[in-house]
Amino acid sequence: MAVTDIGAALLRTLDPETAHRLAIQALKLAPLPAPPADDPVLATTVAGLHLSNPVGLAAGLDKNGEALRGLARLGFGFVECGSVTPRPQPGNPRPRLFRLSEDRAVINRMGFNNDGLEAFARRLADRPAGAVIGANLGANKETEDKAADYVAGLRRLKGLADYVTVNVSSPNTPGLRDLQGRAALDDLLGRLAEARAGDPTPVFLKIAPDLTAAEIALIVEAGLDHGIDALIVSNTTLDRPETLRSPQRNEAGGLSGAPLKPRARAALRAAAGASEGRMPLIAVGGIDSGAEAYDRLRAGASAVQIYSALVYDGPGLVGRIKRDLAARLRADGFSTAAEAVGTAR
Repeated sequence: MAVTDIGAALLRTLDPETAHRLAIQALKLAPLPAPPADDPVLATTVAGLHLSNPVGLAAGLDKNGEALRGLARLGFGFVECGSVTPRPQPGNPRPRLFRLSEDRAVINRMGFNNDGLEAFARRLADRPAGAVIGANLGANKETEDKAADYVAGLRRLKGLADYVTVNVSSPNTPGLRDLQGRAALDDLLGRLAEARAGDPTPVFLKIAPDLTAAEIALIVEAGLDHGIDALIVSNTTLDRPETLRSPQRNEAGGLSGAPLKPRARAALRAAAGASEGRMPLIAVGGIDSGAEAYDRLRAGASAVQIYSALVYDGPGLVGRIKRDLAARLRADGFSTAAEAVGTAR
């Protein structure tokens, strides 16, 4: 077991939010070695971004962009930090983060706790060279015009991130998921398109898994109409599957991890069917192995993101997923990850 995985096991003995904070501090301070070069078969391109591998870190781990150097050395093909809101906010009262160990799952109701856009921008300005870094944008809880918060984030971070994700799917900010309706989405995406005029930075949209196929199809068309560069499918779910066993299973918030797989897979299938290759998709939700990552690529995702599985398997999981994924790609005759995208549809 790698030293980093031993550390992850020790962190699981602590309160989840305390463990989260210590993990960020360790990633900031630990002199991690550079990861080995990625197997060329893993290379891919998403929305013009050249990735050495398609395994990324989902937003939520490094909300403030504090540990980008350490995270970039764990072997990810890309790292997404945030969500960040224009003004600092404390988030919801603690406890607000729960491990469902029996289910290999997490429930969070953090509420976009972060240091705000200015602190975030300063850290991104000092980002590690050579790493593909994305910035995930949120809206402040008390903001009435939430679209204005996303526009402010997009403008402030111009030139600081390789891509920007518009997160309209967190269940922990009142009214946020309402932005996924077509009228609200047209207003938001139209204002973002106006704000980004001339800026080549790709803009992604992150959606919830609790949408119908018809709703996802409407979002895909809205994204295409307004020049969105990729869709991230998907965020945490409000659903509570009957299979959950943990005593914390009824805590309020978004559920992530292994129980999210069925909903995340279904959302990806719907998005792939609606987009028909017109928009890149990034799969998130319950991805914890090379086999699962490979299945998502073949289902239509150009890349994947992980987060909750790291809580249980440690950062060594990144390398294990990549090795298994490379072996599966070669076994099926693919020369790059990009060639496998959508081949099971």
